[in-house]
Amino acid sequence: MTGSRIVALGHYQPSRVVTNDEIAQLVETSDEWIRDRVGIVTRRIADGETVADMAAAAAGKALASSGLTAADIDLVVVATCTSVDRSPNVACRVAAKLGITAPGAYDINTACSGFAYALGTVDHAIRAGASRNAIVIGAEKLSDFTDWTDRSTCIIFGDGAGAAVVTATGADEPAGVGPVVWGSVPERGDAVRIEGWRPYIQQEGQAVFRWATTALAPLALQACERAGVDPSELAAFVPHQANARIIDGIAKRLGIPDAIIAKDIVESGNTSAASVPLALSKLVERREVPSGAPVLLFGFGGGLTYAGQVVRCP
Repeated sequence: MTGSRIVALGHYQPSRVVTNDEIAQLVETSDEWIRDRVGIVTRRIADGETVADMAAAAAGKALASSGLTAADIDLVVVATCTSVDRSPNVACRVAAKLGITAPGAYDINTACSGFAYALGTVDHAIRAGASRNAIVIGAEKLSDFTDWTDRSTCIIFGDGAGAAVVTATGADEPAGVGPVVWGSVPERGDAVRIEGWRPYIQQEGQAVFRWATTALAPLALQACERAGVDPSELAAFVPHQANARIIDGIAKRLGIPDAIIAKDIVESGNTSAASVPLALSKLVERREVPSGAPVLLFGFGGGLTYAGQVVRCP
């Protein structure tokens, strides 16, 4: 049975940078309070760009770096919870923008864990022989669903996209995407929600914080175990960029003192399904992680859902 590996990454963020001081002009808060509470300094906000625009930009960069062409891609999967349009889906729009002909194309919505879920499904499709070369994207325009008068949420979210080109491994080549660990806590799904026809993001911040810092580390360790990788071997940990204190809490419980801990939240805010590929793409672009090194990805959030796997850095 063949496996899969990530061969290239790409990311895109809107040009508009919104600082904490700008947020403080909208609601009663301050730069110091936001930095201390969630660790965010800036976030990017899209003006004219759509979810599909950002997804296509990130995917185009990944494809250009992969050594493949649009004609080689047979599957496009987009993780998003903020697409305004129901149909055509974002994956079909991305395929059209990039000139990818007749791919399998679907969107997946598990909110902040979406990229890890999407990568898991693509790995399964490749292992089953249904795909050879795929593009996996996390893309969000959370600003469309942000109540800019709500201090508890408007300080957190940003817009952007990250993408990976994933291909089948050869018969004698080790898999570069480890088995996914995924699941949910549906009875607590109202802790993070976007509901109704005119929805705003709503969340129970303390409940999410307690769940993330107490329940998730053992699940992330399961992903290492299934991949046959000891946590001490990890070169990097790329979790969902929800909150700097949550990231620190999970990392501490994993016991990975030598691993790079992605902290893209500082400059990008929480970008939901885009946060893991966005942060991973930046680490690779800055050459902070050696090629072939094991990296633990772990997404979590709305649903409440979670998913993670160990991948080999392209």
